[in-house]
Amino acid sequence: MTAAARDAESPGMTRLIALVFLPFAGGYFLSYLFRSTNAVIAPQLTAQIGLTAADLGLLTSFYFLAFAAFQLPLGLLLDRYGPRRVQSVLLLSAALGAGLFAIGDSMAELAVARALIGLGVSGGLMSSFKAIILWFPRNRWPLVNGCFLAMGGLGAIAATAPLEEVLEFTDWRGVFLGLAAVTVVVAAIIRMVVPERPSTGASHGTLLEQIAGYRVVFGDRLFWRVAPLTVTSMAASLAIQGLWAGPWLRDVAGFDRHGVAAYLFAIAAAMTAGFVVTGALADWCGRRGVGLIRVIGGLAAAFLLAQAAITFELAPTAMLPWLAFGLLANGAALVYPLLNRHFPIALAGRAATGLNTLAFFGAFAGQYLLGAAIDQWPPAEPGTYQPDAYRWAFGGLLALQAASLAWYLLPGGTREPESAH
Repeated sequence: MTAAARDAESPGMTRLIALVFLPFAGGYFLSYLFRSTNAVIAPQLTAQIGLTAADLGLLTSFYFLAFAAFQLPLGLLLDRYGPRRVQSVLLLSAALGAGLFAIGDSMAELAVARALIGLGVSGGLMSSFKAIILWFPRNRWPLVNGCFLAMGGLGAIAATAPLEEVLEFTDWRGVFLGLAAVTVVVAAIIRMVVPERPSTGASHGTLLEQIAGYRVVFGDRLFWRVAPLTVTSMAASLAIQGLWAGPWLRDVAGFDRHGVAAYLFAIAAAMTAGFVVTGALADWCGRRGVGLIRVIGGLAAAFLLAQAAITFELAPTAMLPWLAFGLLANGAALVYPLLNRHFPIALAGRAATGLNTLAFFGAFAGQYLLGAAIDQWPPAEPGTYQPDAYRWAFGGLLALQAASLAWYLLPGGTREPESAH
């Protein structure tokens, strides 16, 4: 089926939003909420379970490890069975993991639960991108993707000051029991409400033929030009916003618990706005002849500047650098619609999950290694860390992003996809 024919057969935009966008947005909201909770509950976890900085980073990163490990099978499943069936089943694993996390009493038990959560929400973004590709007009993908990503930003917002308020009435165990129940409800809504899209015709070959599609993806020049920038940018965004921003604001800026929660709320709100702004910016630039390649490069450079202001403590208590961090954190996500335009529709799931595999292994490494690097400095007092430790740890991540941006910007290395497949 051609892109034009598929667009012509799509229901009206209002029905698409109600039947496709919102159910998948619920799953992605939960994905970000699960991802970001440890930034707020970190003091309770370290006190009750007895965790070092490296332990906390490793525990939090098990989410990313399981998430990343399932991306390649996820791409095959999405292209073969469709996003509705895959996402509704996966979310049940997240519900199980949340229940186990609520009753865990050791590092090992919490790590297994965290991994089950990561597995369960591993399809949150990719299944939604696949659904957007199948149902929405191709020329609106960057904008729809940006609006969808904002739903994840709302999940991140919920994991800041609102979560802090919930913790006034219950503890972190009660929070995760509630999340388990909500996750089951969202899985049921996706299963019962989202319609099936007819096959695009090329997604039901043999398993070996499906696997061979990854050879096309991983053998592609554009893929490897954009991958390092995406991996390092997302690693910084996920590791810092999802965990280490909270301890930094406490130990470097000197904020108390409520001040940290307020700043995390502002960062998440800026990130939510940034999803929509970057999608709208790409849409606006595209209609004026400015391609995604240039937009992505400009946003990545601005993101580096925001991180530099934070890393080198140019204004430690100022909110502006953190607002810029949140606003620009996911500019690299525009790489996904770029690849969707570059590869055939039948490879859309595998192209996105191939990149996501690298990105979330990078997030796993970044989350753990930041904690390990911070542990190289003796703690200022139990449960707190030295400002120098953050400066060197964040600086190393910043250097990796600068190198990946230089690779991305090499002359002639990255070209805009010219036509639809």
